[in-house]
Amino acid sequence: MILALILPPQVPAPHVMFGVIHVLGYALGMRGFSDEQLMEQYAAGDAAAFEDLYARYRTPLYRYIQRLVRDPVTANDLYQGSWEKLIKARGRYQPAAPFRAWLFRIAHNHVVDHFRSHRQTESLDAENFVTSEPQPSEVLSLEQKQLRFRAALEQLPDEQRHALLLKIEGGLGLDEIGKITGVERETVKSRLRYATAKLKRTLQS
Repeated sequence: MILALILPPQVPAPHVMFGVIHVLGYALGMRGFSDEQLMEQYAAGDAAAFEDLYARYRTPLYRYIQRLVRDPVTANDLYQGSWEKLIKARGRYQPAAPFRAWLFRIAHNHVVDHFRSHRQTESLDAENFVTSEPQPSEVLSLEQKQLRFRAALEQLPDEQRHALLLKIEGGLGLDEIGKITGVERETVKSRLRYATAKLKRTLQS
């Protein structure tokens, strides 16, 4: 099965995916399955099960990667690459593992590998967060808050930022975040606590 195209959430989903005609809406029966059941079905060859998983996770996964990688082109590449890695690893999925944690572990490792190989090209300086200065008349209060949050997020140490985004965007628990990042539960708690405190100080200053 060949990956045709996986687009980020801001781009409409394609009508053809994996050689299967994309039907608007999903079968009602499919919606009753858990993530883990859908992944098992997809691993067994059911492309429709993948489409349902993709619909459930396309937005949170993209937001997670986008907040780690400001450059939209790179973020889109990493987003698509994460799904490609899931597709290649579908035969190794263990039903006992929560799908959400498994997916975000794949994305986390993919982003980390990218940073390791592109240290100079992937600057995470806050000044790179905004590519152009918007005109005051064109900026809404919500947009300003989002930009301030993103800039504050970029000031966090990498390990704190990753833990916080896995919590916020991935919706993962302490144990799951610990397994993904390779640290103990108490270390995750500490990172989240320091990250939250620093964000509050930065946003209130």
